[in-house]
Amino acid sequence: MDCDLRAFSEQFKPIACIVSVERFPDGTYGNIRLVTANSAFISSFEDPFKKNDSESAYRNEFVPDQPYERYIPKDLNFEDMCYRSAILGETLHTYTRPEKMPSWMYLTVIPLKSDRENIGYCAYLRSFTESPNYSLMSTISPDAAAKVLQICMKLRGSSSFMSAVNDVIGDIRDLCDAGHCCILLSDFGQRKCSVLCEALSKTTDLLSMKKYVNDDFFDVVETWHGTIGGNTCVIIKDQHDWEYLEKTNPVWYNSMKPAGAKSIVLFPLRYRDETLGYIWAINFDVSQTVKIKEMLELTTYFLASEIANYQLFNRLEVLSSKDLLTGVLNRNALNNRVDSFVSGENRRYRDRSVGIVFADLNGLKQVNDSQGHFAGDLLLKNAAISMQKHFPDDEIYRAGGDEFTVFVMGAEREAFEKKVNDFRAAVSEPDGVCFAVGMALGTVGSIRESMHSADEDMYAQKELFYKTHPGKKHGSR
Repeated sequence: MDCDLRAFSEQFKPIACIVSVERFPDGTYGNIRLVTANSAFISSFEDPFKKNDSESAYRNEFVPDQPYERYIPKDLNFEDMCYRSAILGETLHTYTRPEKMPSWMYLTVIPLKSDRENIGYCAYLRSFTESPNYSLMSTISPDAAAKVLQICMKLRGSSSFMSAVNDVIGDIRDLCDAGHCCILLSDFGQRKCSVLCEALSKTTDLLSMKKYVNDDFFDVVETWHGTIGGNTCVIIKDQHDWEYLEKTNPVWYNSMKPAGAKSIVLFPLRYRDETLGYIWAINFDVSQTVKIKEMLELTTYFLASEIANYQLFNRLEVLSSKDLLTGVLNRNALNNRVDSFVSGENRRYRDRSVGIVFADLNGLKQVNDSQGHFAGDLLLKNAAISMQKHFPDDEIYRAGGDEFTVFVMGAEREAFEKKVNDFRAAVSEPDGVCFAVGMALGTVGSIRESMHSADEDMYAQKELFYKTHPGKKHGSR
C-alpha cells in the first residue's frame, strides 16, 4: 500500500504527505506517522545547507513511516487535524499565518480509506502565499462567516470601543458555550498585563481574571509564547492534551487546573508581528472544537487590528493631552476642558461647584540661568509631584512654562480652602519647590470668571513673595 500512497502523494502539486494515525479502542489515538510524502515535501526538508547545522530542528533525510516529530515540531493542532481527518473522516482546511512562518499557509487535510482496522490515513497538504489572500481567508463555513461578520460589524459600528469589545467577548463566550472568555492585553517591554474585557457564564464556578492578574501574573503570560510554539493557537481539550501541557508548561498547568479549567483555547492577538495580548475561552464545548478554532482564527485577525487602532488613538490622545516632562495634563487639555464647560455640552453640570487653583512656580528662571535647564526640569518635575501629592484626585494641568492649574470638581468651600492652605504651607520654602498660589470657588457655568479671580489672587501672592524675598526676583515675570 505504501507504494500506492507514494504515487498518490505525487499527484498533488502543493507540499503533501500521507499521515497515519493509530486508533485505540477507547477512541483516543497513539502514534502519528508520516507514511510517505511527495517530492515537494521531501525537498523542503532535505536541505543540503542544513546537513551540518546541529541547531536545526529537523532531520535532513526523509525516512518513510517515522513519527511526525522527526520532521515537524510536536504540535497539538496538527495532531488534532490528523486525528479528525484520519479517524473521524472529516475534511478540514485552514488559512493562517503561524508566527514561525514568514508567509501565510493554506492547510488542507483529506481523509483516506484504510485497509487496517486500527490505523487511519489522511493526506496533509500545505501551500504558501507571501501576503494575505483574502479570498482564502474568507473560505470558512457559512455559519462561522456569519458570526465573524457580526462581530466585525459590532467592532466597526459602535461609537465606543469598550462597549463594543464587551459585547463581542460576550458573543464569543456564547458561541463557544464557554464558562469564561477574556481578552488580556500584554506589554512585554514593561512586563505587565491587564484585562481588557471578559465574560463569564451564569453557571460557571470560574472566577474573574481580575482576581488573578497582578504583578506576578506576567510570569504565566510569558510562558504562552513557547507553548504556542509559533502556531496560531493552543487548544487543550482532553486528558492527553492536559498531560502534554503539564510536561511542557507546568507553570501554566499549575495555574489552570486549580482554577477549575477543563478545556481551553488560547489565541495570541498579533498585529504587524507584535503580540498585543491574548484571547481565550475556558471550558468550551469541545464537540465544536473545529468550528470554534475556525471562527476564532479569523476573529482574532480583526480584533487585533481594532485593538491596535484603539491603542494608537490612546497614545495620540496622551501625546496631545499630557505634558511629557511632568506627566500632568497640558495646556491643550486645559483649553479643551474649559471649552467643554463654556459650551454647556453637559448642561446639567452648569451649577456644579468647581474649585480653581492657580500655582506659579517661583524662581524657575533663576534656577535655569544659574544651574542649567536640567536643574530647571528637575524642579518642574518635583513641583508636579508636590501638586499630585496634595491634589491626588483632582485635575492638574501645566498651563505654561512655570504655571499650573487645578480643577477641584464638586468642591465644598471649607474643605477646599483647607486643602489649598495646606498646599500653600507645604510649598512656601523659597529654596525648594515654592509656589505662588491663588484660588477661587465658583461653578462650571462661571468657570472663566473663577479662573480670572484665581489668577488675580495668585499674582497678589507672587508680589508678596518677591517683597519678602527680593533676591529671588531675578529673571522672574
